[in-house]
Amino acid sequence: MKHSLRKGGQAVRFCSIVVIGLGLAACSADMDELQQWMEQQRKDARANVVPLVPPKKFLPQPYEASLGVEPFSPQKLSVAVKQEASLPNSLLAAEMKRPRQPLEAYPLDSMSMVGSITRQSQRYALLRVDNLLYQVKGGDYLGLNFGRVMKISETEIGLREVVQDAAGEWIERTSTLQLQEKGR
Repeated sequence: MKHSLRKGGQAVRFCSIVVIGLGLAACSADMDELQQWMEQQRKDARANVVPLVPPKKFLPQPYEASLGVEPFSPQKLSVAVKQEASLPNSLLAAEMKRPRQPLEAYPLDSMSMVGSITRQSQRYALLRVDNLLYQVKGGDYLGLNFGRVMKISETEIGLREVVQDAAGEWIERTSTLQLQEKGR
């Protein structure tokens, strides 16, 4: 039985080889036709390359904007603030007319509330600025944005500030200074 299986396997292999050989022979006949077609296409094909545009000549230009007003100069800003302050109903007009107070020369983030006291039914906040202690009451001004003290509690100072929004309009906003812990 083993011998007959071997012969059957050989016969299948032989048939497979014959079929593959015939297939390759048939392909080689088509190969000649394919070669002729490829030759014809090579002869008919023409390269269609668009020529490159030569580069434009660079002409340097002198920088002339340095002769104008610098957009972020303090002079320009002060002129704009004065113009805004001259408008009758402007929030800034009232702020520009009043005298400045000493704590308006410091930004709020350089100040720290260290306590509060009450004297004669008036509450005062104690602020540390540049290692000096200041007493602040309601109505006083502090910070760079015309911050007016509106309320003082044991733990914070409530302020009303006048600032410019994204559109350049002067608006009021509220901010607070919190009581600082001893470890800070």
